[in-house]
Amino acid sequence: MTNKIQTNSPLVDQFSRTISYLRLSLTDRCNLRCSYCMPPEAAHNRTNVKTGKFLAHSDLLSYEELLRVVRLAVAMGMNKLRLTGGEPLVRRGILDFIHQLSLVEGLEQVRLTTNGVLLAEYAEKLYAGGIRYINVSLDTLQPEKFKKITGYDHFADVWEGLQVAKQLGFKIKLNVVAMKGVNDDEFHDFGRLALEQPFKVRFIEFMPIGEQNSWKKEQFIRAEEIQRMISELGILTPFQKKHGEGPARMFDLESPDKRKGAVGFISPLSHHFCDQCNRLRLTSEGKLRSCLLNDKETDLKSLLRGGASDQEISRCIRQTILDKPQGHTLQDDLTAEQRPSCGGRMSRIGG
Repeated sequence: MTNKIQTNSPLVDQFSRTISYLRLSLTDRCNLRCSYCMPPEAAHNRTNVKTGKFLAHSDLLSYEELLRVVRLAVAMGMNKLRLTGGEPLVRRGILDFIHQLSLVEGLEQVRLTTNGVLLAEYAEKLYAGGIRYINVSLDTLQPEKFKKITGYDHFADVWEGLQVAKQLGFKIKLNVVAMKGVNDDEFHDFGRLALEQPFKVRFIEFMPIGEQNSWKKEQFIRAEEIQRMISELGILTPFQKKHGEGPARMFDLESPDKRKGAVGFISPLSHHFCDQCNRLRLTSEGKLRSCLLNDKETDLKSLLRGGASDQEISRCIRQTILDKPQGHTLQDDLTAEQRPSCGGRMSRIGG
């Protein structure tokens, strides 16, 4: 007896988590070279900027293949999508792709994660295409430090993009990877930014991802310590958390002079949020991944290019959900002698 794939049925894993959220990494290419994202494989002999080793275009899923996966996932019950990279805005044709996504019946929301370098150029067209929520990765508010972290002098471009996006009415979250000795001297500045601008600022614990990642134990700072520092700026009041809202513990921040903002803390290592995880990730290599910090993957690209039927692909998606691990073990490695590592490359998995 065969099991018939039911459309619009809840996708529940073996730990009673409903999977409603798909993240698509459109490319591993990027116009920045952040130390914790891209491994130091090669450097330009003049600029000393990392060049990386990128996937060939043919190794990426085509937009048609991506749309097929999205349509099947939505038919199965997923209703939320995030576009990531690499840097998604460097892939040609992304605006037409977003338009095609807007036509997928049942897909309620498409969000975008970007480094912001091209945001000023693309913001108006992204808004016209239906994007309303964007996450911008920004680890420093100092131009010189930005160049040191990313390899390029693009802080002004990112800041311009944020201002354009704000004026257009985007809901904006800033993602700050917290690194002791790198940007911990700016946590108060980011907290003040949340009081001054309509940006939700989220501090993310530094994660050891990638075989050649730049993670160092001495640079790790726990979310509780960051929260304590931000509380020096005012009163933190926790948000009422709703299911599926994401991994951040969000707080209203109110300063002594009654200004208000929103800050959040994402703690994948010190206090993981696996019990609330509602997502799958499709990497830029076409691998379906049920956990960011677990290297088990399902090769959807081979199915898509091997003549698999919609039912076979849907069955594969459902099985990946059933195989989703209860949680990761990286927090146990914080006290281990060896450096913890998740073998997948962040620029391919998708941030």
